[in-house]
Amino acid sequence: MQSIAIKNDPAVQYLLRIGDTVLVLAQRLAEWTGHAPVLEEDIALANMALDLVGQARAVLTRAGELEGAGHDEDQLAFLRDERDYRNVTLVELPRGDFAVTVLRNAMMATFLRLLWDELRHSSDAELAAIAGKALKEARYHQQHAADWVVRLGQGTDESARRMGAAVELLWRYSAELFDSDAVEDHAAHTGLGPRWSELVDAWEAEMHALLGEAGVDLPAASTFRSGGKRGVHSEHMGYLLADMQYLQRAYPGGVW
Repeated sequence: MQSIAIKNDPAVQYLLRIGDTVLVLAQRLAEWTGHAPVLEEDIALANMALDLVGQARAVLTRAGELEGAGHDEDQLAFLRDERDYRNVTLVELPRGDFAVTVLRNAMMATFLRLLWDELRHSSDAELAAIAGKALKEARYHQQHAADWVVRLGQGTDESARRMGAAVELLWRYSAELFDSDAVEDHAAHTGLGPRWSELVDAWEAEMHALLGEAGVDLPAASTFRSGGKRGVHSEHMGYLLADMQYLQRAYPGGVW
């Protein structure tokens, strides 16, 4: 199945950053189905993945409407090449162990809660309505993940060691969340949404407080910058897309 090409419109690109980020995070969370450490978490992670898929469907649908090229949510989700995805790199990294998963969830849910809260005031009424619903879900996701971060950080020597290793692995990818550019300048100017850099102080305050309660030290500052928002992805993205896109590529236009 031939890939689709997306217009380089800044409003569409802004929405793709949001829609792709929650879509890919949902894909990673869904990998825990049948593999979580306890049954309750198996169900909880699957439910959160479904919430994120719902958010992705709504945002990608709106992106397709603004693009005006007739692309629906499924085409945008499954028929683009790797370089056309605009998710942050943090969400495409392998799921890792349970400590990696709950820490990433805490980092992303904290960010998304702050973002959805701002997007409720978007000049785009459809996006504002999506944000109003998604905000409630992000609040639950954040609380759930934060409880686990503290539980593991204050738990056994082994759980604390794993949480510390998760912070070392993931923290350097957080900088990309707040690297704003012309796409976000346009969104801020038109009232579509905030520059993500405007959320950094609140995000850092909440994450520092959480990791402090968990007793986990932050790694030293790094100059590393990932580039998923600009379509420059890690080596993991291609494998993820091969799995995620298989059905639509093998059976074009297939419906249930």
